[in-house]
Amino acid sequence: MFGARNDVPLDRDASSRFLPWLIAVMVYLATMSLVVAITMNKLANRWDQGLSNSLTIQVPAGQTPTDRQSTERNLKDLQDKLVQLENVETVEILNDAELNKLMEPWLGKDVLLQGLPIPFLISVELGQSNVKTIDAINKIIAQSFPEASVDDHQRWLGNLLGLAKVIQLVSLLVVILVGGAAGLMVILVTRMGLAIHRQVVELFHHMGAHDSYIAARFQIHALKLSTAGGLSGLLLAGITIASFSSLLGQANSSILPSLTFSAGEWGLFLLMPLGASVIAMMTARLTVLRSLALMP
Repeated sequence: MFGARNDVPLDRDASSRFLPWLIAVMVYLATMSLVVAITMNKLANRWDQGLSNSLTIQVPAGQTPTDRQSTERNLKDLQDKLVQLENVETVEILNDAELNKLMEPWLGKDVLLQGLPIPFLISVELGQSNVKTIDAINKIIAQSFPEASVDDHQRWLGNLLGLAKVIQLVSLLVVILVGGAAGLMVILVTRMGLAIHRQVVELFHHMGAHDSYIAARFQIHALKLSTAGGLSGLLLAGITIASFSSLLGQANSSILPSLTFSAGEWGLFLLMPLGASVIAMMTARLTVLRSLALMP
């Protein structure tokens, strides 16, 4: 297809030289926006699955080491009561080592918790989150530790999931806007090409050349330029993804997302340059046909 004869010398146009660069930037932006949308969807699902069926109980440890030891002994009884509840799968009292790990980002390593008023934390995993089980847990805790608090994570989890959805929608909107902008740029470049080669185009038109034949010259030219630009943009996006994936892997954080994608998701990324080529090709064709239809 690329070897087809081009009777209109479009390759010499200065106006078409910047089109591959514009397409490359647009494909890059569209691909990275799609990466953000897919990653946020995975992250939201992980947050939802990891926290929707879990509770965190905070029990004040007291002001003195003796109070802390006494509270720790009573926690064992609370743990036994909670485990017996229906729909409760695990009840784990976080030990000092686990609390140290949680506090390490703020207080540093090897913190002596006995000297700090840090509450005891109990992690409860439910088979399925429901109001009946949560009410039963609250009742038992109120009897054993009236000053304790229960966090079912729903408030801030809902905020996080809402934020993730907004980011996904914005990312998909960027993909759509980039596609529209690419179409407008192709229209501009095609019209400039028509203006530059107006005499040649009019000559072919008056000699009886089919409009589809003339449009095909511009169509092939737009396809060549957009394919080169689209593949360049996809390559740059691939390098960016690999770089961020390496950085996130070094961070080794369970909070941060991982940039790993399935074959189907990589297929979606490959659709970005293909979509850009189709948009450029069809836009150029329709623009030329419309202009030729207005000629006498």
